[in-house]
Amino acid sequence: MSTSVEIDGVRLFLGHPDTSDGEWIGQREVLKQLLACWLVVDDRDLPLAPRLVGPPGIGKTTLAMAGAKLRKQELYIFQCTADTRPEDLLVTPVLAESGKIVYHASSMVTAMIRGGICLLDEGNRMNEKSWASLAPLLDHRRYVESIVAGITIPAHRDFRCAVTMNIDESTFEIPDYILSRLQPTLQLGFPSKQEEFAILKYHLPFVEADLINLTVEFLQRAHGLKLDFSTRDGINLLRYAVKRMLQDKEHPISKDKVWQEALFRCLGEEALDLDHLARRRNQSLGGSAIPMGLGDFFFDPNDPLHPDFDDDEDEDEDD
Repeated sequence: MSTSVEIDGVRLFLGHPDTSDGEWIGQREVLKQLLACWLVVDDRDLPLAPRLVGPPGIGKTTLAMAGAKLRKQELYIFQCTADTRPEDLLVTPVLAESGKIVYHASSMVTAMIRGGICLLDEGNRMNEKSWASLAPLLDHRRYVESIVAGITIPAHRDFRCAVTMNIDESTFEIPDYILSRLQPTLQLGFPSKQEEFAILKYHLPFVEADLINLTVEFLQRAHGLKLDFSTRDGINLLRYAVKRMLQDKEHPISKDKVWQEALFRCLGEEALDLDHLARRRNQSLGGSAIPMGLGDFFFDPNDPLHPDFDDDEDEDEDD
């Protein structure tokens, strides 16, 4: 693999592709939609740059990995943040050991030069100034201009890109002139029960099926209530549960107890009562009766992990 190229007399040092191993499980339709966006049907045709939209942790990045793998192209991932600058996104000057300035191409520009695929991850966290530097790349011109290096960089004909966008409040409004270039919108939903089990089993083949089933039941209930707990949350929960079981193998803890603790430690007190959380999110609380929630189902009322456990009451009794 070439590590540098020369453009208009300026040498650019290139980045490296992502080598993560990911498999797309379920939701085959959205994968086909992504691959359709990247097709070119005529010499005058251009590929599309779709938006992959959905809540965090449901596999938007994995979807891009799967698409790149099927197309047999290198994948480059650029993580967008609120303080991403145009030079971060394109070409960054670096002071070399010799004392001279050398220019490093970003993962995006590397993909443009090498004919790879670039995923702009969490694109709606990036500011307008950085998006503006990509405007000519995302239309028929297909180039970027690096003011820092003083060069124009055309995209390889095989270059493709996509943008992931999380649905939450900690994001920027993307200007319309950019949104009009990021088409179409591909919406990712939560996986089905069978798909979610298969995903968890793929990532955690060392976890017993009964623990995975407990997690899938919890996640599916959360999905049904339109709560934001994701498959990624399930993976982290199970990783913690397995580590706790291994740590205490000399004094075994029941699987249910370990899973309950993992739920509380990884996802917080809110996860113990999904019905209450859903009502609060929907701003529709009413009445004085408190229905039985997951906290009552999983924990004894005197268990310190129960959301309503009161330490002060125990201290009063001791006095």
